[in-house]
Amino acid sequence: MTILGLAWAALLPFRTQAANDSEAGTRKAWDMLDTAAASRKTGERADSIRALGLLRNDVHARNLARHALEDPKPEVRVAGATALGQMRCTESIPWLRKVLSDGKLPVVMAAAHSLRDLKDDSSAYAIYFDVLTGARKSNDGLIAQQLKTLHNPKELAKIGFSEGIGLVPFAGIGWEAYRTMHKKDPNPVRAVAASFLAHDPDPATAAALVKATHDKNWIVRAAAIEAIAEREDPSLQPKVEPGFADRNARVRYTAAAAVIRLSSVADGQKEKDKEADKSAAAHSSAK
Repeated sequence: MTILGLAWAALLPFRTQAANDSEAGTRKAWDMLDTAAASRKTGERADSIRALGLLRNDVHARNLARHALEDPKPEVRVAGATALGQMRCTESIPWLRKVLSDGKLPVVMAAAHSLRDLKDDSSAYAIYFDVLTGARKSNDGLIAQQLKTLHNPKELAKIGFSEGIGLVPFAGIGWEAYRTMHKKDPNPVRAVAASFLAHDPDPATAAALVKATHDKNWIVRAAAIEAIAEREDPSLQPKVEPGFADRNARVRYTAAAAVIRLSSVADGQKEKDKEADKSAAAHSSAK
């Protein structure tokens, strides 16, 4: 056996254990999300579906979000529309266009926002025009605030909203997070900072995000976990899994989605490593 082969054999038990741990975390994460998505409680369904926005190119996540578009509760339909946009799922464009005829304006706005994210600008802008010109009437105070914010760039910058559409740029937590921040913390700089640090390669940033997953504010914890998922560093998966036991359901579901995403990244890296090892072994044998 070559030196390379001996090295591979020595590392195999460690790789196998790491793979088993990762798979166990993924199974627990899916169990948590599937159970919540089928819950009788509206909040649990909505929160779990929103968390699925972290999972791109995942058929099961996409199907759960699509099913949520037909939920009897508007909060869950909003979550489904939001998640599909965050997934960058272009296949969902026809489904989201259908939702534009929903009787609840928050659902329509969530679908329009996702359609804009998916580059179906004409559908989205038609809705915004209707709302802004009064073609769609609503007594929803949140929508009124949304339109008010749309015309106030300073307010947008202060509260960290995404271009006035009414969705915070982290955790997919939407209007409830806005209400929480508006009452308790009108300038959630730590949560917004965590969101924007997702792609900073500095290891110190990774450590800071991990520390933020234990913050006393649930919005900061959720933002930090989502940022870790966006970094796609599988080595951080064990740091996210404690979020399964968080006292806030939104944080738990965000942690579950993050673990699934990081596990998927790890699987992809293992496949690349195997191919590299095979190539190196073949090259060594040729000598």
